[in-house]
Amino acid sequence: MIDVFGFHEGTSPLLISVPHDGVHLPPDIRTRMTADGASVPDTDWHVAELYSFARDMGASMLVANYSRYVVDLNRAATDDTLYPGQVATGLCPLQTFAGKEIYTGSGVDDEEMRLRVANYWQPYHDRLESALNALRDAHGYALLWDAHSIASIVPRLFDGELPELNIGTNGGRSCPAAVSERVVAVAAASPYSSVVNGRFKGGYITRHYGNPESGVHAMQLEIAQRVYLNETTTIFDAGKGSRLRDTLQPMLKAFTESSESL
Repeated sequence: MIDVFGFHEGTSPLLISVPHDGVHLPPDIRTRMTADGASVPDTDWHVAELYSFARDMGASMLVANYSRYVVDLNRAATDDTLYPGQVATGLCPLQTFAGKEIYTGSGVDDEEMRLRVANYWQPYHDRLESALNALRDAHGYALLWDAHSIASIVPRLFDGELPELNIGTNGGRSCPAAVSERVVAVAAASPYSSVVNGRFKGGYITRHYGNPESGVHAMQLEIAQRVYLNETTTIFDAGKGSRLRDTLQPMLKAFTESSESL
């Protein structure tokens, strides 16, 4: 069996969580999927590769190995709606972002959902929580950067073309303003379009773990995939990726340095 996640332990207070980069599907799940489902089109393609430079900055990294179609690690285990009034993609999705069926049959019943949470969701979150606690114990605080990407145009989820850098702080609740403002300033001065707490305010991970009063500062960055890959082939574009890292690195540096001064 493939490990649920990979973990790299760093030396700084920063932990980068990558919950949607995984593409693996357990055989018993894959055999019940449609061709659309088995191709896992809603993967956050190559995000772990994009952030590989962060290890040299001392960051820890937690990277999921299984597809979000197995269980969505950025949703509550209770499957609560993140964005009321908008299309909910679900804890164990039944349709792709484009609205295509993922399963050939009835999908996922309550017992199977419970098992998926126990086998895939819970281990990731146990490791995430223990890593944050260890960082807080070692440094006095912990920094959580939840790293995501998404297709630039998903009509079922949002209108038009998504801005290139979508920063989320749960409306300012998951991160002190003095910290988020430094990160936002870097994004605003970059060659990329950016927005704060727009369509993507932060998912369950940012909302659940981000609590400045308890010493955990959390931000989510959702990147429009046109910025670093070919959206038709999902192949990583090394040139685009290098240019994007020239913005991501100072954003992470602003995140860590501004937190040191609090």
